[in-house]
Amino acid sequence: MADPRTAFISPDDLRAAVGAGVLKEGQAAALTALAHSRRGAREDLSAGDEPFELFRGFNEIFIMVGLCILGAGWIGLAFWVLYANPETWRLTLSTYMVVTVAMIWLMSEYFIRYRRMVGPAILLSIMFAATAAFGLSQWRAQVFMLAREDFSSLILPGLLTVVAVFIYWLRFKVPFAMALMALGLFGTALLLTATRNGSPRSISELFVLSGGGGFGLITLALGLATFAVAMIFDGSDPHRVTRRSAQGFWLHLVAAPMIINTVALTLLARESHAANLTILGLMALFAVIAVVIDRRSFLLAAIGYTVSVILTLNPITENQSFAGLILALGLFLVLLGAFWAPIRAALLRVIPLGRLRRFLPPAHPIG
Repeated sequence: MADPRTAFISPDDLRAAVGAGVLKEGQAAALTALAHSRRGAREDLSAGDEPFELFRGFNEIFIMVGLCILGAGWIGLAFWVLYANPETWRLTLSTYMVVTVAMIWLMSEYFIRYRRMVGPAILLSIMFAATAAFGLSQWRAQVFMLAREDFSSLILPGLLTVVAVFIYWLRFKVPFAMALMALGLFGTALLLTATRNGSPRSISELFVLSGGGGFGLITLALGLATFAVAMIFDGSDPHRVTRRSAQGFWLHLVAAPMIINTVALTLLARESHAANLTILGLMALFAVIAVVIDRRSFLLAAIGYTVSVILTLNPITENQSFAGLILALGLFLVLLGAFWAPIRAALLRVIPLGRLRRFLPPAHPIG
């Protein structure tokens, strides 16, 4: 039997298929484009590895730098135009925002839909979301309300920004836009909670479960919801061969910090050995979930965010128990990464997944 890793369909095969009427010319072109779009992310991956791609060559970096410089110049020109028309600044700014969105949309049509570039797609998605958020906020937000720490006027612009990014995603299917939508909903939910229950007294109160206002519960709920949506994308593409897999990847990167943020900060606030052991147990649970669903990104985001929180709020020079916790997490991550495939194969053999198994990537015992 032929090795599936060496079997391929050549361009001559596609042309023959079109000539024989097996495929239409448009279908052959779409299949060729799909093969080219996947090659950069999966061509050199070992079995069971998780595809990840930020750009496909230096030309994409070249274009991204050009887009950043273009954006800086465009913003500078906006300040000059507003300075020259102070009496009609709101109308001028609104017009400028509409033109900016149109320019980003046209560039997206070329770089994303036609050229199928990865790095510029991410950057253009960020530019579109930032432009939509700024434009909608200046249209709806009330300066005097913001000065009194009343953020209620930002709630509607926040929701509309999420809707705008969703429309952008429907057109261009940029996986990173999924993460932007999740973060937009997260920020809007926090604004809504602050409006109803008052602004938090500190950053930590936003996420500690015992804090007032319910910020921690909202963070946890949105994290679980984001994880559920990520699993829907993963379940629809268990072999990780379509763009749906990339949608799940970015959602997992957002979901894990949301979930672990609330729980970790609640435990770290106690500053006890029992709390540290609980965090290690929680990371072990995250590891089991990540291994079963075959998402290194989910576990890496959880552990990476936990370590960043520890280093930010509790310097290891002041609490040696946190140094030990970081050391244990690092060793755990390295060992798990080294033996990911055999560990996953063993877990899938013993965990009774039933019909859920068909929604998971196949096991690869040799890693």
